[in-house]
Amino acid sequence: MTASRVLVLNSGSSSVKYQLLDMADSSRLAAGLVERIGEETSRLTHEPFTGGAPDGAGAQRERAGRIADHGQALRAVAEELAADGLGLDSPELAAVGHRVVHGGTKFTHPTLIDDAVLAEIRALIPLAPLHNPANVTGIEVARELRPDLPQVAVFDTAFHSTMPEHVARYAIDAATADKYSIRRYGFHGTSHAYVARATAALLGEPEEDVNVIVLHLGNGASASAVRGGVCVETSMGLTPLEGLVMGTRSGDIDPAVVFHLARVGGMPIDEIDSLLNKKSGLLGLCGDNDMREVQRRAQEGDAPARLALASYVHRLKKYIGAYTAVLGRVDAVAFTAGVGENSSSIREMALAGLEELGLALDPEANAARSSAPRLVSAEHGRVAVAVVPTDEELEIASQTYALVTR
Repeated sequence: MTASRVLVLNSGSSSVKYQLLDMADSSRLAAGLVERIGEETSRLTHEPFTGGAPDGAGAQRERAGRIADHGQALRAVAEELAADGLGLDSPELAAVGHRVVHGGTKFTHPTLIDDAVLAEIRALIPLAPLHNPANVTGIEVARELRPDLPQVAVFDTAFHSTMPEHVARYAIDAATADKYSIRRYGFHGTSHAYVARATAALLGEPEEDVNVIVLHLGNGASASAVRGGVCVETSMGLTPLEGLVMGTRSGDIDPAVVFHLARVGGMPIDEIDSLLNKKSGLLGLCGDNDMREVQRRAQEGDAPARLALASYVHRLKKYIGAYTAVLGRVDAVAFTAGVGENSSSIREMALAGLEELGLALDPEANAARSSAPRLVSAEHGRVAVAVVPTDEELEIASQTYALVTR
């Protein structure tokens, strides 16, 4: 029996998302979420799948009650999988693939985890203090549960490591930048990689022949310019704060805002950090970070919501225009993630007025609801407009399986 299953783990500070996939046919066998780890109201939601589709009504199972830590969480996940005959002791399990947010300049490809690699990931915690510690914990527990099984780290930053040096560098003192590892890394890399490749497939062209602007629009949002399957520019930088207007993050601002708030406002650095990451973006402008609610309020004439929506769309247009200039030739603009996949009006507003760039929507196709990758561009548009549901778990599983079966 050839082992073809990959368990994908995404460990957050108080949550664990997981999927079990069979790479023989890229089908999902199970998926779930453990949330509010460490609280009295912890919950595990588990869903078994058959043939890549949900088993149907009633298939989902839940556990409620305190789950003390990530170790207990992963053991509970293992029990749920075992109840479906998919336990971690199965000989069909080939590897565990871990999402790791920050790989710095060290990790630019999926990497087999050993003690030295884990130490390097720990050393990168200062670059991703909110994410890498939880990623490390998930790796440690998974290694304890299956020390004999290959464990692979797949890094959010890796896809963007191909950016040219003049793009990745900030124009600050080089010695200082090198000392503190200050450069543009980019994030959401597994999503951008998957969507760029899927867009080329949708066009029926080899990936190396297609230039794509990918717009990953969720609560966190980022854009990338991908030339022939290779990322040449992305909107996020040293951290996920740079770039587009997001649900709670400001995106691009004058860095002197930080100095002003410290000197004039007397705000401590941690408070400024919280302001820009957790209390800005759509939330800061109008009090809501759910795009559906922002749009509803804007349609009713709510002034703060209309301002937030206009700011969001303006930044999108700005990046589409900039990345058109960076690529020189654009074959497609691809929308993905929660807002990008589901909001026809955001797609419409983002591309309105960009006809001179070859971008035009087919209103009927754009308005149609579908979970499948699809083109929504008008026939006369020179540049294809695609809606491509992202699949970061499949991307992580694919990269993991390819590494352990070389």
